[in-house]
Amino acid sequence: MIDLHTHTFYSDGCLSPSELVYRAKVAGYEAIAICDHIDQSNIDFVIPRISRVCESLSREYDIKVITGAELTYVPPKLIAGMVSEARKTGANIVVVHGETPSETVPPGTNHEAILAGADILAHPGQITREDVELAKSKGVLLEITTRKMHSSTNGHVAKLAGETGAGLVLNTDTHDPEDFRSDKQAIEAVKAC
Repeated sequence: MIDLHTHTFYSDGCLSPSELVYRAKVAGYEAIAICDHIDQSNIDFVIPRISRVCESLSREYDIKVITGAELTYVPPKLIAGMVSEARKTGANIVVVHGETPSETVPPGTNHEAILAGADILAHPGQITREDVELAKSKGVLLEITTRKMHSSTNGHVAKLAGETGAGLVLNTDTHDPEDFRSDKQAIEAVKAC
């Protein structure tokens, strides 16, 4: 299994990068991306610290660890610049916190994240068909999440992706150790869509 959306104590997770990665390894994951929340205030702090440990953790724990970032509550007009800056700062995967109904971000975030070419639009909520089609054309993956607070719209996202051919990715949005999922739990989450 892989997980391209996890968090450490560099944002709102409770684990250090080392503990997060080791717990993922023990849980059977083959790859994990650390995507702590960033905005204009901390991009230059968070990404380099995560990047600093990814290679050594990959080697020591025999699991692929990827430097990522999740743009969160960034004003829509600034998203494109932030996606570019995150990549220049060392993020190999850029996630944007989508318009989930459980945590409202500024309207237009989904659309601007897709236009900016983010890698993953996390928990995109009641995303429009037009934005799903745009995601397909831009190669932006739409997230199906196992995190309870964001999973209520998984069926909607999966249905539109299935109808349009847009790409999907299953992630945990891990913040705590109990957020990791087994293969069986991941399959159940997909079937529930």
